[in-house]
Amino acid sequence: MGWFNPFRVAKRLRQIGLMGIGQRNAHYVLMHNPRKFYPRVDDKLLTKKLALQVGLPVPDLYAVVREEHEIAELHEKLKGRDSFVVKPAHGSGGDGILVISGRRGDKYRRASGSLMTRDEFEHHLSNGLSGLFSLGGQPDHLIVEYCVQFDPIFDNVSYKGVPDVRIIVFLGYPVMAMIRLPTRLSDGKANLHQGAIGVGIDIPTGKTKRGVWGTEIIREHPDTEHTIVGLAIPHWRDLLQMASRCYELSGLGYVGVDFVLDRDKGPMILELNARPGLAIQMANGNGLEHRLRKVEALRDRGELSKDPAERVQFAIDHFPTTG
Repeated sequence: MGWFNPFRVAKRLRQIGLMGIGQRNAHYVLMHNPRKFYPRVDDKLLTKKLALQVGLPVPDLYAVVREEHEIAELHEKLKGRDSFVVKPAHGSGGDGILVISGRRGDKYRRASGSLMTRDEFEHHLSNGLSGLFSLGGQPDHLIVEYCVQFDPIFDNVSYKGVPDVRIIVFLGYPVMAMIRLPTRLSDGKANLHQGAIGVGIDIPTGKTKRGVWGTEIIREHPDTEHTIVGLAIPHWRDLLQMASRCYELSGLGYVGVDFVLDRDKGPMILELNARPGLAIQMANGNGLEHRLRKVEALRDRGELSKDPAERVQFAIDHFPTTG
């Protein structure tokens, strides 16, 4: 039985630059994310409007539900659409997101394959309006939008859901990336806390490296048993460039940018996050601290670029994934 040496572990964590939540909050979120700009990312409807204003692609908006009486009216508005997504404008962690992939008579088919009656559908939306899924439990409004048809490259590594790509951006520079793959455990949602897989992406090449599922390091999808390593993410340079532009869009120095890759429409911004989680480090087998320090060194020398293309090139040159 091996002897656990906490000092050796701590030294190894420092070597790879693993950042903890306290450090993230104190040195990056609090210092670089002015609270006055939080609504730009905490309100998904506002994020969508800001993105469209600067020409960044987002899923098409079908409807906004603000009042109870609008729920019943929604059935008629969506009459010609077999698939769509309903999400709380101020939701977090994927809570309350309802993905409808088809219909059977007057019932709605969820992405998992189960059917919802009209009453169940209306009850879910009513809960969303009341704030059941929102940040702080405050009354909310709901967004109904285009349901992404994911790129065929992910056919063998996703379970009944849409994968998404997260890129963390610091002072306009993409510093780390991963793709989140839905599983049976996550019920088709690309949320790590609900059981999705996080797979690190090498920034210079856009290729996937290893993955993390809970606390387990993996190389195959647990449901499909296909490899998750070596996938080339489509439109990779475009994704990095769009992520970089979200620095000016959001006004936040430390921000997570989530994308989906549609088979017909290409990459689209799904949402922004002012407090992106740290599991991305485990997915990459690399810590964030060393990369953030390199960007801070640019700032200290007065060399931060205002050109997203230059910022992306710096990231490509300096942030390979070694794990």
